[in-house]
Amino acid sequence: CNLHLPGSTCVFCRKNDDCPNKYGEKKTKEKWNLTVHYYCLLMSSGIWQRGKEEEGVYGFLIEDIRKEVNRASKLKCCVCKKNGASIGCVAPRCKRSYHFPCGLQRECIFQFTGNFASFCWDHRPVQIITSNNYRESLPCTICLEFIEPIPSYNVLRSPCCKNAWFHRDCLQVQAINAGVFFFRCTICNNSDIFQKEMLRMGIHIPEKDASWELEENAYQELLQHYERCDVRRCRCKEGRDYNAPDSKWEIKRCHCCGSSGTHLACSSLRSWEQNWECLECRGIIYNSGEFQKAKKHVLPNSNNVGITDCLLEESSPKLPRQSPGSQSKDLLRQGSKFRRNVSTLLIELGFQIKKKTKRLYINKANIWNSALDAFRNRNFNPSYAIEVAYVIENDNFGSEHPGSKQEFLSLLMQHLENSSLFEGSLSKNLSLNSQALKENLYYEAGKMLAISLVHGGPSPGFFSKTLFNCLVYGPENTQPILDDVSDFDVAQIIIRINTATTVADLKSIINECYNYLELIGCLRLITTLSDKYMLVKDILGYHVIQRVHTPFESFKQGLKTLGVLEKIQAYPEAFCSILCHKPESLSAKILSELFTVHTLPDVKALGFWNSYLQAVEDGKSTTTMEDILIFATGCSSIPPAGFKPTPSIECLHVDFPVGNKCNNCLAIPITNTYKEFQENMDFTIRNTLRLEKEESSHYIGH
Repeated sequence: CNLHLPGSTCVFCRKNDDCPNKYGEKKTKEKWNLTVHYYCLLMSSGIWQRGKEEEGVYGFLIEDIRKEVNRASKLKCCVCKKNGASIGCVAPRCKRSYHFPCGLQRECIFQFTGNFASFCWDHRPVQIITSNNYRESLPCTICLEFIEPIPSYNVLRSPCCKNAWFHRDCLQVQAINAGVFFFRCTICNNSDIFQKEMLRMGIHIPEKDASWELEENAYQELLQHYERCDVRRCRCKEGRDYNAPDSKWEIKRCHCCGSSGTHLACSSLRSWEQNWECLECRGIIYNSGEFQKAKKHVLPNSNNVGITDCLLEESSPKLPRQSPGSQSKDLLRQGSKFRRNVSTLLIELGFQIKKKTKRLYINKANIWNSALDAFRNRNFNPSYAIEVAYVIENDNFGSEHPGSKQEFLSLLMQHLENSSLFEGSLSKNLSLNSQALKENLYYEAGKMLAISLVHGGPSPGFFSKTLFNCLVYGPENTQPILDDVSDFDVAQIIIRINTATTVADLKSIINECYNYLELIGCLRLITTLSDKYMLVKDILGYHVIQRVHTPFESFKQGLKTLGVLEKIQAYPEAFCSILCHKPESLSAKILSELFTVHTLPDVKALGFWNSYLQAVEDGKSTTTMEDILIFATGCSSIPPAGFKPTPSIECLHVDFPVGNKCNNCLAIPITNTYKEFQENMDFTIRNTLRLEKEESSHYIGH
């Protein structure tokens, strides 16, 4: 901790230490000659955050701070015996007061959640361990130093893993570095139950992104795969650095450390799927004596809370108080450091995709059922690379032809948007479809969305803000709006209740709708006109959230495929842009920059191409920018993760353009005049897309 001049002492604890890990950020307001530690201010018993984050000190108004200092000046600290003890134990009948540093010294517990309660050393919460079978010391799973596995102030146990023990100081440092989005059990990776217990035991988990996420180019090294054969006797004539995929000279990395490799042939591996460990990792594994395969940990779900209970519960006046510089998650996400490009996030998720390829046989005229069959196949693995083959139903010859993965995913997302699993016009919520529930289709829909995002397909862009907020913050923290109600009759009831002008009118409406309100459990005693607002809130909560609780949980589980949901929850601002909003409109400039020229260009043809793009943008053509992109790639928009391979242009001596969707390649004709060029482009693109649409229109949306 750094020591500052005496004039910069905290008005509460009278210490001039600057130690953010222990006392929180130290803030000085020279205008009011005031210095304060954040935790001293946060835990003081008689002050609330009444201002906005930028007002006063972290939203605590200056006049309130002065009043609290004055109140505390009359209270003596039971530890150091000096005045200014602003923090009191919340246990009934306990009269102890203390300064924050003194409380730390005597091992008090401060809870950085809820009402920000503090407990003295006699009344602090403890971890109850029913039986202790640990006779010897166990390592702290963070620093690996051995500790006695007995719960105490300085030693804590994970609530979800019985063999995970920690030093309190190690946990606190990890919580500050990881932040609320990444702080979790070191053994089973659970965050919900783990964080609740650590907050109860006085660990401060700041509302910020992890420190490693804020570093520039923090993941740059992940873009580089280790490709070298390290076995003692390499048999490859081309050398140790030679790597030939799908052959015996493909390099396989150590599945433990990933920083050593071998050619398949050099280690007598029969296939790429076989695991291989380098000598160092093999020694560690066998010396540890742990030969059994580790069991998968089942992550417990958090307790479900009724929407009505949450809506009626009064929020704590200290609830908005969070870590320095952030009043809420929304404010935090506005910081430029927190923002991360969604394409980068999806590329990171894409590191999970293995080189092994799984071929999906897809009938374009029955995209939904063929996709379901493919994804439900016992041999399908979402982390395998996807290859698409189009087949024709009832084709006796069994013919198939290569298909575009991005086109397939694009068609699948279109079908999903128009399916009966969702309701609403533009911004959609989950519907209640009993048949879909029986067939587990909500789970499959979430899984399909996750696969599309990670494998380079389009984003849905049709989520309502309410559905998105439920996924990120939980249904219990989300309040629906009237626009979320697609049922006309229910919307009319809500509108009538909302526009009632007298208590008599309100009661009359309730009597008319008595059976419906009783059925959904929203009947309530009406005494004043303002009761209508809570009634409307209850109806919205039931219709939009409670009613579809089971579909939502199933959909959420599907979205966890390949870690997509976790990434969405960690970076809501980035993902909101692609889940709740359609992609930006294509322009001539965007398309011109998107397509690269891979062959020796025909200058005249390229000039015609650029002129054609401008004509399309100006409305002088029968095609659209989206038509051109679909013709060449199968997608009507640029996927969030980008195209792979990059779209390219070829200039060929052909009469009409040719779109190769498998390679995202567009061959444009070399013509004598621009008029001929435009006519050929318009005719081919328009008619090709019309024929494709007719082939699949009888199924899309059914």
